[in-house]
Amino acid sequence: MTRLAPIRVEVPAEGYHRGLISCQVACPVHTDARGYVRAIAAGRFTEAYLIARGPNPLASICARICGAPCEAACRRGKVPRVDADGRFVAEDRPIAIRALKRFACEQAGFEGKPADEVLRVVRGAAPSESSDAEEMAALLRAGVAGQFPLAQGERIAIIGAGPAGLAAAHDLALMGFQPVVFESERVSAGMLALGVPAYRLPRDLIRWEVSVIESLGVTIHYGVTVGKNASLADLRRTHRAVIVAVGAKSSRGLGIPGERGPGVFGGVDLLRAVALGETFDVGREVVVIGGGNVAYDVARTVVRQIAFDTARTAARLQAAAAVHLVSLETLEEMPADTVEIREGDEEGIHRHGGWGPVEIERDARGAVRGVTFRRCRRVYDEHHRFAPQYDDADRMTLPCDTVLLAVGQATNLDFLQDGGADIEQLRPGWPKVDPQTLATTAPGVFAAGDVAHGTRLLIDAVASGKAAARSVYRYVTGRTIAPEATTAHLPLARYERERGYESIRRVEAPTLAPAERLSRPDAVVERAYAPAEARREASRCLDCGVSPVFDGSRCVLCGGCVDVCPTRCLKLAPLAGLQPSEDLDALVGALLGDSSDRHLHSAILKDEDLCSRCALCARRCPSEAITMERVTCSVRWRMA
Repeated sequence: MTRLAPIRVEVPAEGYHRGLISCQVACPVHTDARGYVRAIAAGRFTEAYLIARGPNPLASICARICGAPCEAACRRGKVPRVDADGRFVAEDRPIAIRALKRFACEQAGFEGKPADEVLRVVRGAAPSESSDAEEMAALLRAGVAGQFPLAQGERIAIIGAGPAGLAAAHDLALMGFQPVVFESERVSAGMLALGVPAYRLPRDLIRWEVSVIESLGVTIHYGVTVGKNASLADLRRTHRAVIVAVGAKSSRGLGIPGERGPGVFGGVDLLRAVALGETFDVGREVVVIGGGNVAYDVARTVVRQIAFDTARTAARLQAAAAVHLVSLETLEEMPADTVEIREGDEEGIHRHGGWGPVEIERDARGAVRGVTFRRCRRVYDEHHRFAPQYDDADRMTLPCDTVLLAVGQATNLDFLQDGGADIEQLRPGWPKVDPQTLATTAPGVFAAGDVAHGTRLLIDAVASGKAAARSVYRYVTGRTIAPEATTAHLPLARYERERGYESIRRVEAPTLAPAERLSRPDAVVERAYAPAEARREASRCLDCGVSPVFDGSRCVLCGGCVDVCPTRCLKLAPLAGLQPSEDLDALVGALLGDSSDRHLHSAILKDEDLCSRCALCARRCPSEAITMERVTCSVRWRMA
């Protein structure tokens, strides 16, 4: 007789159910995505906006361009799809969380309204079951209710009005400080305004989000370059603390022959010029080097400029123009979002994956005539570290007259020369920063955003700015504020789901047709859901805050819950068949004591990744040993 291997189990720890809300756990600012998605499904659109806005002062911007780590973590994407015979077909797809946030932000009707009206609504948002868990909503109410002492109007300098700097200024104002932001450009929002193309992020939306933050009492000085118009030493002398949030706005080079000279530009330099309406002479045969979202922003912007020029000047034939995007990574490995790749293909970008640049070739006059590449056989090693391997025998040359580099970005901290000698740098342009407090080695100087942790997602920059604001509060006042969480389990007597929610396929956000996208450079590609589409997509959410809870004292081991489970997430197993562990032994000992008849007892095992929260197990249980319960977490900011 074959002996079955023991089953390895995990014994839930305290806070286990709260951790099941994977979208909220994955969000750097802990937005309750489940909360606003379920509010949309129920038709409560204003509540959905308040939940989304609570922890995120740039919610409307994130709703358009966030990298959406919440979607990557969404458990709906892990639930298996089966056919009519119960056979595995494929894994489902995550909820379109970002697109639903956009729907909530637009549908609630706050976008474009006067800033003071928006803040009045957000500040006065009544606590509710779905919104109590938001970090920022709690902070807003705490600032009004005085659950922690506010600062005394101390001036705090912030260098850079990008997403990290804006988020820091927003929270500092709510904490009672007077934030003063110094921005070298003539517009706010950093790379949001100068790097993200208008076809993805409308400029009037950026201006509106910034106006809401300014209405809190935040002062932004434009056209002020620290190190030129003002020194870091002056800022440190006239402000109680300084937050460096300059971002990574400089293009990195490749260090290959032919790189220096006319016809070779940094990708972010092109994006900045287009955003500010400046002249940027791009040729008719363009090669973009890079495989990330910035590379696609660059390539798709060039395609639009070419199409726009062609439409205006009949003498220019579109057939004479081409944009090539070349990356080390193959299609499967490319870091760019799938939607960027798909839409780039639709717009006519010629994609070449698995090639590394060797040389930029120039003619006798120094003009670019092409780029030579070699085959990249491997980008990452077995530990997923960047370690490309090439085949020098396999080469190709792409003729072109313009090369745009989008292979990474760097910071510029030249302003540290006057007033920043005590700020240690790990390497030029990257200060040494405490990962918890974001403090630099200089007293009273903190870092936030890309300069603190390297280039990451927009939402990471927002989280970093908020964290820096809390550290400044601690540094200036000597007091620490920390979130105080209270978890409760609420039995749901009449828990129901939308009919057929398990089988609904993902509703993709609508987009403009490729021809319409290229009709003008700022035509917004992604459109908003209609209410019916949004509610249908939101109804797919598994509502991970709800979970079946088992009362072992009532269970009669009939196995009915196991039989009725459509995803087979439940299993009835003898204790003797479980792999021993310290946690399991402690649990069994607490329940059975030193009883020698443990082999007579059984356990119900549950695979959380497979559970769809359908509640069939609770309905089937004859002894009412299973209840559907919602986990709620109330957060308040208090003195630690």
